[in-house]
Amino acid sequence: MIAIIGHRGAPGHLPEHTRGSYLLAIAQGVDAIEPDVVATRDGVLVVRHENDISSTTDVSSRPEYADRRTRKVIDGRTTDGWFTDDFTWDELRTLRARERIPEIRPTSAAHDNDEPILALPEVLTLARDGGVGVVVELKHATYFASIGIDLAALVARDIRASGWDGDPALVIEAFEQSALERVREEGIRARYVYLIERTGSPADRIARDGRAAPTYRDQFGAPAVLAPAVDGVSVHKHLLLAANGAELAARVRDAGLELFTWTCRPENAFLERRFRGPGGRTAHGRWREEWRELRDVGATALFADHPDLARELFPRE
Repeated sequence: MIAIIGHRGAPGHLPEHTRGSYLLAIAQGVDAIEPDVVATRDGVLVVRHENDISSTTDVSSRPEYADRRTRKVIDGRTTDGWFTDDFTWDELRTLRARERIPEIRPTSAAHDNDEPILALPEVLTLARDGGVGVVVELKHATYFASIGIDLAALVARDIRASGWDGDPALVIEAFEQSALERVREEGIRARYVYLIERTGSPADRIARDGRAAPTYRDQFGAPAVLAPAVDGVSVHKHLLLAANGAELAARVRDAGLELFTWTCRPENAFLERRFRGPGGRTAHGRWREEWRELRDVGATALFADHPDLARELFPRE
């Protein structure tokens, strides 16, 4: 049976990474919820998809924080905005969450400013109380290390304090193998999953090896090399829906690894071209066909923005 993971909660319905979004995902029958974590200036892990909070909070409308706007290079990309690492947790907890893509999800955007942002311990408690697993994703670990913040140590601290260490429903994931290695060095007992993008190279390997860094595609093509260090890989769905997707999935299985995939979204804007339907970018296309193909190729877990649709398609046996 394929596992359903609430990707940042249930952001197809409510703004991502909010209490309401996570509670809705749990109510809709997920097997696990997924918090992304970044750090504050004072070492609190905030649940945000990236440390740039310009588009997912009301920070840009807060005059008291106007002077915090700045420009940073994060994993090789220059970004202008407001960043979690320039705030304390007491400051960030006053902000309100907003919908990331209001033009695609106006129903969710109607709930802008309803809820505050969360710290990781709060989400770990929601998962525990809801009886579901948790998939903790470390974001931008190499960047945070460059400014003196050890993201892995902070994750380990919160996981231990919450009683999740050693729980079979705990998964740690990252786009950087070195981040996973650091959490493991901290002694956290969990399933470790390496995230694989459709393009580019891992930020930690670029920082270490420069142009000699392997691409994500190179790594996905040789999963046996990853197997000693991780329990699974989580790949961009495009890689599984490509012509050689079944072959690559078979290599993952042969290496004894779990195969997660992301992100399942029903809107035409996010579907592979061959699964899009009429009605424009916001309309739901032939998402059932796309998601079934991901299962049939061999995915053992999928991340969904609409957990209700995923559970409808893949009911518990």
